[in-house]
Amino acid sequence: MSGERTAMKNIKIEIGPEEEGSRVDVVIAGHLPELSRSYIQKIIKSGGLMAGGTVKKANYRPSAGEELEFVIPDEQTPDIRPEPIPLDILYEDEDLLVVNKPKQMVVHPSAGHFEHTLVNALMAHCGDELSGINGILRPGIVHRIDQDTTGALVVCKNDRAHRALAGQLAVHSITRRYRAILIGTLKDSEITVSGNIGRSPRDRKKMAVVAEGGKPAVTHIRLIKNLKKGYAYVECALETGRTHQIRVHTAQIRHPVLGDTVYGPARQPVKGLTGQTLHAMTLGFIHPTTGKYMEFTAPLPDYFEKLLHALD
Repeated sequence: MSGERTAMKNIKIEIGPEEEGSRVDVVIAGHLPELSRSYIQKIIKSGGLMAGGTVKKANYRPSAGEELEFVIPDEQTPDIRPEPIPLDILYEDEDLLVVNKPKQMVVHPSAGHFEHTLVNALMAHCGDELSGINGILRPGIVHRIDQDTTGALVVCKNDRAHRALAGQLAVHSITRRYRAILIGTLKDSEITVSGNIGRSPRDRKKMAVVAEGGKPAVTHIRLIKNLKKGYAYVECALETGRTHQIRVHTAQIRHPVLGDTVYGPARQPVKGLTGQTLHAMTLGFIHPTTGKYMEFTAPLPDYFEKLLHALD
């Protein structure tokens, strides 16, 4: 896939009261979550940040009401190259495939992350047979899951299938059921959490249930088993699909996902655990060509199974 030129962007950011005194690279990362912090620091180091008419460094701490000018330079987007990374394919036909994404794999390339992603692996497996609706950095990608979330993900090989699946996502008709281990035991066997999710007013790098703005979000939580060591094994069914929805909603009821250091405890409560214990287990949709409903199950990863046994 050949590289292409991207236009230079001159972005202005006004500092809110909650951001005053924070490192400027952290503030910018909150406003531009699509960019990695290392990439932001690289731009700042090259003189791409100004405030009050002067160039600032990454450790600059702005004041409330101050306006930053952040310039993303005109540069060559790196070629996204196929990589022979093994894929756990649950299903495949001429229109789409369903893959079981492993932990610590990023779904698609972004600034600072152009290698070892699911897209790199898909390009090696599918060649040019990937939909192009989402652009050169996201071929075939209709929806995504977080880097440390495992499980089922559908990928489209052509634009017709992509449009059909994107339409089902838009009306929330796709079945998505996750398995998670939550901190604390649950009193109720079924809980429904609702509330608009939007960017957190306190931390722009996080999402939150917000009083104003945001998008409607509903998560249905079913208790599978309270574990003996003070945790709960649950199934979470998404009625909507917002960024970090399950992680935000479980934190909202004060039972964050085990291992989630963004919305839960800053320290991992279980030694050796990397990232949140969240697995996209069941994915169901109407096939864009046959019109038949299909449902797929991604088995729990080994680390998850072993953790369940250790905590019970």
